[in-house]
Amino acid sequence: MPRPRSLTPDRLAAAALAVVDRDGLAALSMRTAAKELGMSPMALYRYVSDREELERLVVDRILDPVDTAPPPGGGPWAERVEVMAGRLREAVARHPEAVPLALTHRHRSPVGLRWSETVLGILAEAGVEGPRRVVALRALHGYMTGAIQLEHRGPLAGPGTETIAALPEDRFPLLTATARDARGVTADEEFFGGLRLLLRGLGG
Repeated sequence: MPRPRSLTPDRLAAAALAVVDRDGLAALSMRTAAKELGMSPMALYRYVSDREELERLVVDRILDPVDTAPPPGGGPWAERVEVMAGRLREAVARHPEAVPLALTHRHRSPVGLRWSETVLGILAEAGVEGPRRVVALRALHGYMTGAIQLEHRGPLAGPGTETIAALPEDRFPLLTATARDARGVTADEEFFGGLRLLLRGLGG
């Protein structure tokens, strides 16, 4: 296969992300990315050393649209953190098949690092310091990792909720009632509702 006339990191990332979007994360490999670009797998090694480097390029492309600038000051710190969380969620949600990849490699992405730096600045302004700030950032990352993956792999509107709602009410009265209530909860209500509970605890 002929070598592409110009293969930039962004073009390579776009091709790899196209594979993930179309065929799922498990389909991503040096071979499939090379095929998407119309080149041989061996030729691709001139540009990236292995799949891990390829994955980092993909994550950079996914997170590139995220606005990492601090939200306007003056508002409550929790609302500013909520804005930052929403920005990250919006970018990752554009590529649901790549959610695990984006979240596990975000610490290697310049955008991911700037996002964390901004959030830490907001926490510092709120008086969250030392080990408490460590735990706070870790808790935010943990919540977002789980919440975004649940949103796309086990949404409340999915079959899992219906299965639980159909359980015997005499054995699982609260679980079935909760599942029925879940049908009316939107993805935004779920994500930001859980986030606000966490932020309320961090402010205590």
